[in-house]
Amino acid sequence: MTQNAAAPVVQHIGERHRYAILVDGATAGFTVYRDRDGQRVFYHTEIDDAFAGRGLASVLVTEALDDVRDSGLRIVPVCPYVAKYLKKHEEFAGITDPVTPEILQWLKDGRP
Repeated sequence: MTQNAAAPVVQHIGERHRYAILVDGATAGFTVYRDRDGQRVFYHTEIDDAFAGRGLASVLVTEALDDVRDSGLRIVPVCPYVAKYLKKHEEFAGITDPVTPEILQWLKDGRP
């Protein structure tokens, strides 16, 4: 009898400004953000090589963006993966703002 792995779990870790995806209790990846004026600016997403090829980045970003929508915030996709994901998932178009030079400078400056 084979044993199935547990379904991945996405956790919002607000104090670290990230969403993490766990597989069997191990952190498989994360996406990080900063909040700004009603926007959640996603700037990096990463899946550990040991977990690559399982579609975990898509699961992670889907749940993170669902949480943003439920929170009443808007999405700014600085992260290339999030931007690519949004091109294929138009259901988030109404809550997505463009990446502007001002936002990029704000990220670079590290302002809260």
